[in-house]
Amino acid sequence: MIKLFLESIASIFRTPPSEHWQMLKQDTRYALRMMSKNLGFTSIAVVTLALGVGVNTAIFSVVHGIMLRPLPYRQGDQIVLVREQLPKSGVNDLLFSVPEIADYRQQNNTLSDLVEYHGMRFTLLDNGSAERVRTGVVSYNYFDFFGVKPILGRSFLPSEEQPGAPAALLLSYEYWQQRQNGDPNIVGKTFRMNDRIHTVIGVLPPVPQYPIENDVYMTTSSCPFRSAPAFISNRNRRLMNVFGRLKPGVTLQQANSDLGVIANRLLHENPATYTADSGYRAIALSLMAELTKQARSTLWVLLIAAGFVLLIACANVANFTLARLSQREQELTLRAALGANRRRLFRQLFTESVLVGLFAAALGVLLAIASHKLLVQFVSTLTPRAREISIDASVLLFALGAAVLTSIITGSVLAFSSRDQMGTGLKDAARSASSGTGQKQVRNMLIVAQVAFSLALLVGAGLMLRSFFKLQNVDPGFAPQKVLTMAIDLNWTKYVTQADQLNAGRAILDKVQALPGVLSAAVSSSFPLDPDARASGVVGFNTPFEVEGHQTRPGEVVPVGGVRAASTDYFKTLGIPLLQGRQFSETDKSTSPAVTIVNLAFAQHRLKGEDPVGKRLSTNGGRTWITIVGVVGNTKEFGLEEKIGDQVYFPLEQSPLVGSLILRTNGDPMTLAGRIRSAVNEAAPETAITFLVTLEEARNDTLAFPRVMTSLLGLFACLALVVAASGIGGMLALSVSQRLKEIGIRLALGAQPSDVLSMVVNQGMILVAVGLACGLAVTFAMIGPLKAFLFQVAPSDPVTLLGVCAILAGVAFVACYIPARRATKINPIIALRHE
Repeated sequence: MIKLFLESIASIFRTPPSEHWQMLKQDTRYALRMMSKNLGFTSIAVVTLALGVGVNTAIFSVVHGIMLRPLPYRQGDQIVLVREQLPKSGVNDLLFSVPEIADYRQQNNTLSDLVEYHGMRFTLLDNGSAERVRTGVVSYNYFDFFGVKPILGRSFLPSEEQPGAPAALLLSYEYWQQRQNGDPNIVGKTFRMNDRIHTVIGVLPPVPQYPIENDVYMTTSSCPFRSAPAFISNRNRRLMNVFGRLKPGVTLQQANSDLGVIANRLLHENPATYTADSGYRAIALSLMAELTKQARSTLWVLLIAAGFVLLIACANVANFTLARLSQREQELTLRAALGANRRRLFRQLFTESVLVGLFAAALGVLLAIASHKLLVQFVSTLTPRAREISIDASVLLFALGAAVLTSIITGSVLAFSSRDQMGTGLKDAARSASSGTGQKQVRNMLIVAQVAFSLALLVGAGLMLRSFFKLQNVDPGFAPQKVLTMAIDLNWTKYVTQADQLNAGRAILDKVQALPGVLSAAVSSSFPLDPDARASGVVGFNTPFEVEGHQTRPGEVVPVGGVRAASTDYFKTLGIPLLQGRQFSETDKSTSPAVTIVNLAFAQHRLKGEDPVGKRLSTNGGRTWITIVGVVGNTKEFGLEEKIGDQVYFPLEQSPLVGSLILRTNGDPMTLAGRIRSAVNEAAPETAITFLVTLEEARNDTLAFPRVMTSLLGLFACLALVVAASGIGGMLALSVSQRLKEIGIRLALGAQPSDVLSMVVNQGMILVAVGLACGLAVTFAMIGPLKAFLFQVAPSDPVTLLGVCAILAGVAFVACYIPARRATKINPIIALRHE
């Protein structure tokens, strides 16, 4: 086979160009004529390959846009994210304080620039309407550092970071398009935010934003919190992300060594801030790796699955092509008799394969374009680089390469299966070329390969499906039916003190509880599966707790948990059961003894079976103590797949953090949305309302990623199953047509139709059995990347493995039975006359 390829390639170089192109035109015209005459075969081959090429092109467009394309920043491969860590305390993503940024900026020798960023949520006022905007607070040279130039206006100036400078805003491209209608005259427009006038100075291009997408950007001096003198001087007020650029010739390892020296110096200079037993350090991480770390494993799984689909499609088309050779006996025999050598016949057949591949590539690209929007939407939950996905020249080149690869595979099968017979005889030789032992072996191997790869895909899809069903049936710990939730952002310049914010929360509750259809309502800092927290990247427990009598020893990691402020009817509104003690009451005022309610996990983890009611806990290292008055059920906080964490609740009156409004209704909650908005704005003017969704929608949103992942793998598996079944059926149909004389003799000699049926079915099912065995080996070898996506399902789950094997064997049996049944209908006399 290799020799035939080399001979064919060598003949191209030995042939004069004019003659070579003439032969190519002749082969192409003849191939197109033959394809048009066999339109059924051509259509099946093109569509089958198009499915494989289209799936792979679509997935490659995602891989290329996210993992292969350079970052759209100046020297993006040199940009690093700098993080502080306390490894002995289990903290790996500590942010920076202002004094720490200054220390690392002045003392490092490996990073040429250090710029800062942190995210805030502010209320933007425009003509009296209030809107909550995600605001990035950055160094004045932040966008110059990344090499991002505004498409309108200008970037920040050094003077705009000085204390007391006029407040300036840069708008993100999405916010400008969606909220400002792409106003070309937006530069110079003013908004009121944080009780100051902010002037728009520019609009940013559509570039990925890390760690979250922001609506607007301001300099550090415009942020009332970042610019406060007490904040600037406090080494413990860590809020900022820090980005740097490696100096020329500096590696990531060298930068980390340099940062380690600085961290060690700070550790000794500031013992009150950095305890020796915390393991304090600073590290630099590749920004490219950070932007894609969540998407990497997902894309690998999808790329492997798509590759299997393409291999199955190639094997199927190769099998169909071999079957078609039996129909071209006279043509091949005549061409061989007229002097066509092996290279010439192979070149003609290979040209037909290439044309089929090219047509498949064109159709596959159309399929990839059709799926582009859905894939971008799916991947946007994993990385901010999703908008860089496009069907560009690189993707088209990949599709072309996939088409050429399929043509080579098909051509290789043709060359291998007929390597001894091509062009060597007349009718008998030609028949030998299409039905000889070599070709039978190739066909059998192709069937085994199709079954094996199909099994691997079906097992992956089956595991994901079982995992999804288990996830879907997880008890979240609350009753989401008929509950409406929303984020409420008070204008902090209007509600300055905690008393002001508490009064606003009370007024909102009074208004909404008086609405018809509202059964109960609560105000809290957040709630389980809060879409606001998920969108902001706040998805973890990070508050340290000490329980009186169970304090950690020096050097031990202080356990952390979640904290939530909640009004009196919070647990009633969400349907969270009280297991022990009491709920919050109207007597839990700011002047009353401090109380708290903990979840069951907290009681089990921290108190080891002791009665929690009456125990005391502290969130500030024992300086103040709070009495536990009740225990409630566990809730899923950030996702249904998450492990239950320790959760502590404080009464809103004692911890006035107003961030969410929750209502239980007696009907469809969304019918009350308009009246609730009006009630909130009437009770607390200039309050922005966002993420207004039912709790059932919030719960379903947490299932979006596993649902799409399961659907994609399921789609790939179904395609593979259909293609493999058609390949098995087609192979047996060909076998029956080639064995007409043998079957006729058997029937003439007294064989029963059931014997013929068993013979044909067994021929196919033996191959299927071998394919299943090989498929199990492939599955166990490739299942590793899928483990991270499974929930309460083992990769070797016997129910899935046995179920998938049974399904595949059943489909294969049907595919074998149909041609076998036809074989039993053969008339022996007609079969014996067949030559």
